[in-house]
Amino acid sequence: MGAFAQKLTLLVSDKSLRNRLLFVFGALVVFRILAAIPIPGVNAAQLAAFFTNNQFFGLLNLFSGGGLSSLSIVLLGVGPYITASIIMQLLTMMIPSLKAMYQEEGEAGRIKFAQWSRFLSIPIAVVQAISFLLILERQGVVTTLSPFQFAVNVLVVTAGSVLLMWIGELISEYGLGNGVSLIIFAGIVAALPTQASQLAFSFDATQIPVYLAFAAAAFAVIAAVVALTEAERPVGVTYAKRVRGLKFVSGGGSTYLPLRLNQAGVIPIIFALSLLLIPQMFASFFATSSVAILASMSAAILAAFQNLWLYGALYFFFVFFFTYFYTAATFDPFQIAENLQKNGAFISGVRPGQPTSEYLAKIITRITFVGGLFLGLIAVLPIVMQSVTGIQNLALGGTGLLIVVSVILDLARRIDAQISIREY
Repeated sequence: MGAFAQKLTLLVSDKSLRNRLLFVFGALVVFRILAAIPIPGVNAAQLAAFFTNNQFFGLLNLFSGGGLSSLSIVLLGVGPYITASIIMQLLTMMIPSLKAMYQEEGEAGRIKFAQWSRFLSIPIAVVQAISFLLILERQGVVTTLSPFQFAVNVLVVTAGSVLLMWIGELISEYGLGNGVSLIIFAGIVAALPTQASQLAFSFDATQIPVYLAFAAAAFAVIAAVVALTEAERPVGVTYAKRVRGLKFVSGGGSTYLPLRLNQAGVIPIIFALSLLLIPQMFASFFATSSVAILASMSAAILAAFQNLWLYGALYFFFVFFFTYFYTAATFDPFQIAENLQKNGAFISGVRPGQPTSEYLAKIITRITFVGGLFLGLIAVLPIVMQSVTGIQNLALGGTGLLIVVSVILDLARRIDAQISIREY
């Protein structure tokens, strides 16, 4: 407790660290103000009814930081930037020069890579803005607009997404933590009071045992998420001693290579959501089509996705699949084995080179299986809870919980690192 009080005192007293935290707080306040400014022509009553009966847009609202539920000028949130970043990551698998720039050119390569992601997010934001506004206009959520008014709305929504991306970059540079993750985190946390009030409004005294069981399960799930998010598989690494003549020069000693159980983070869930939301978006777009075949196909697709068990099974499968896919895209055992060999390091009992690469690939395949199961179960946990309890407001787990836990742990590590620098 004394160490915690000492760190808290240093956190408050150190001017540089305090200013960083205040900058993060101020930027998030600006974001929440922007999220409360609606675009022109919104039918508030129709909007509330639309989100109540539409799980598809409820999931999209998560990544907009809550801006979509109010149809604010930042209704796209950081979604276009996340999509652009995912596309750029996938392109590194297909374009060797892009992979070399991202992995081998150091900080300059990563800055150029991030700049290309920003440029790519602008056309993605334009396409998403047009699609959302057309869907919402057909559903009566947004009043019918003239071509000029529609173009202005698209421009405002796209500019709001770019502005939010810029705020996230400022947080990363002048604050603490990853700015994009903190924006999503702020949107999730800001929705908690509303969810709590809805639960209190629908309180049923006969359901008290269910509520108590839910509270116990919530603590258990949060503890499991924290433990599995931080879990690592250490691989012992030994550095060979370097001797020049009869004199010991350098080297020797042992350390370990930390292989995280959840190498992919929340990226597989984002991939799976994107894949499942694409057919729903097209189905919503063509649901009111005058072409009978398109309208009937759209209705069938939307009805199939309303089946929670079918949706949950598909969601689990894609999360598990993309966990392996993304881990394979970002973790290169051959490159790690090559780097170890260049630095005179080896894994005890394993020959350098190809045998080391095969050994690391075998380990990462095994722990990714556990990590994929973990991510899949967490992703479908809200669907299972709602199906078992029959209470729609009891939504435990999912992407939101993973993001909140990951952001808090990352922020705590960064604060500890800053405090340690100032202590020593």
